[in-house]
Amino acid sequence: MIIGMDPHKRSATIEVVDERGRVLATGRYGTDRAGYADMLAAGRRYANRVWAVEGCNGIGKHIAHRLVHDGETVLDVPAKLSAQVRVFATGNGRKTDPVDAHLVAMVALRSPNLVRVQVDADLQVMGMLADRRDELGRARTQTINRLHRLMLELLPGGAKKFLTASQARALIATVKPRDIVGKTRRRLAVELISELEGIDKKIKVAEKDLKELVAARGSTLMELHGIGPSCAARLLADVGDISRFADRNRFASWNGTAPLDASSGDQKRHRLSRAGNRRINRTLHIMAVVQLRNRTEGRAYFDAKKAAGKTSMEAMRALKRRLSNVVFARMIEDRERRQAAGPGGHSGTTLQSSVTDLTPDIGPSDKPLPGPATNHPKPLASAAP
Repeated sequence: MIIGMDPHKRSATIEVVDERGRVLATGRYGTDRAGYADMLAAGRRYANRVWAVEGCNGIGKHIAHRLVHDGETVLDVPAKLSAQVRVFATGNGRKTDPVDAHLVAMVALRSPNLVRVQVDADLQVMGMLADRRDELGRARTQTINRLHRLMLELLPGGAKKFLTASQARALIATVKPRDIVGKTRRRLAVELISELEGIDKKIKVAEKDLKELVAARGSTLMELHGIGPSCAARLLADVGDISRFADRNRFASWNGTAPLDASSGDQKRHRLSRAGNRRINRTLHIMAVVQLRNRTEGRAYFDAKKAAGKTSMEAMRALKRRLSNVVFARMIEDRERRQAAGPGGHSGTTLQSSVTDLTPDIGPSDKPLPGPATNHPKPLASAAP
């Protein structure tokens, strides 16, 4: 039995279908304790049941994890798959909760390679701390921007672009305004500097915690040039079990670094893909930027692409694709080393036992960028930045 679910924050609509797609039951339940208990009891009336939840890495995450903790089998149905089914469904593509639950059930019934949701406590903690680190980074940028605006009005020409809290405090100590406007502006700047110092302390603590978690996981991602604790934690938390990707091409398609074929007639070209996991894409972009700032194999690869006639943007896309291969190879090596470690290692699994995320998929337009990359690419660097 397939129990399709359209989840929301405070409610969930389900539909139970058999192996022939016949609807056996429907219902709408709250996501509070009482509503969840009623929904779970309704589902447990059916033997050999499988729950299919839409968006287990997004809005459906909270209820999918509750079901897994209660011993239920849960499949992640990507929203894009159910949206594609809706296009071909009857009813003029109407979008209601019961219709969505039915489409989710149909997708689960006809798609054999959906990701099975599994809750890994270590990866959950890593993901939460990585999210917190990203939030602190955004808060720091906003604070710096506000401080620069005030410093520009307090000091002729303002402060330098990359400003630390200690440098800002030294500058503000030289400013002694006499009018009420200047004094107020200086007081606000001092408050922002104090906030910046607090954020910097929290960032150091977060980086330390993430570094310890990544090391305890047995990952060597931080040895790659351009990957720090937060980037390594983001990769581990979002990717989960790297073995769910058949090869590096599917991994690149999943993270959005595989270029899309945009050829027409005799013109052969590729364009940027805006699909895939954007957080991992951003991580690879940061890795590429750091490599370009130093004399690394990544920099040499970028320069070679430029010399071959590529534009800077095309060379950057090629470098990110190359780095995707490097990260994939390193994660595969780490997994094999953990397996060889014995019972403490994590055994390989199929798609049915991966962590929550979009089902990896690669179409004919998601082919790897042609280039000198090999099946076992060498790391572009061996030391962390």
